[in-house]
Amino acid sequence: MAKDITIFTTNTCSYCGMVKKFLDLKGHEYQVVNLDDAPERRQEAMDVSGGALTVPITVVTKQDDSKEVVVGYNLSQLAPAIA
Repeated sequence: MAKDITIFTTNTCSYCGMVKKFLDLKGHEYQVVNLDDAPERRQEAMDVSGGALTVPITVVTKQDDSKEVVVGYNLSQLAPAIA
């Protein structure tokens, strides 16, 4: 089960909105880091994603503090990560 969810987004990312809508429908709370508004966090997003240059980057922290990172709009990875 997810303890914490963070989504790295940008203002022009349509897939970011789709990830947020999916999480809303599943009843999950999450924090949003908009990289256009917080460019100082771009390196953090790249580090956590293994260097991905695309958004959304969804970081799911589990109860045991392990992390799963889903890059892009990938429900086949996101759904089990939040379960």
